[in-house]
Amino acid sequence: MKTHQVLENLFLRDKPAKLLLKIKDGEGDKYASILSREVDCTYSHCVRILQQMENLGLVKSSRNGRVKRISLTSLGGDIAVALENLIRILQRVKGGR
Repeated sequence: MKTHQVLENLFLRDKPAKLLLKIKDGEGDKYASILSREVDCTYSHCVRILQQMENLGLVKSSRNGRVKRISLTSLGGDIAVALENLIRILQRVKGGR
């Protein structure tokens, strides 16, 4: 499967999109356990999505002892901003404007 197809399959689903936006919010450190609670998915599902995002170069992780901190790469940040813009446009359509 081509990279753009993998990205489409990833971000046209609810949890991965929410996960990327939560990481972008960046209020404090982001860890898989915290992110899984914030997007209401299981820890294992969250970790699988994060691994896929890391393989695609959208997020990076850094270890501090046993804890792995998650942050966006430049590309991941660009995609998160694009998702936010798309959500704003869709909200305008819903609102009848």
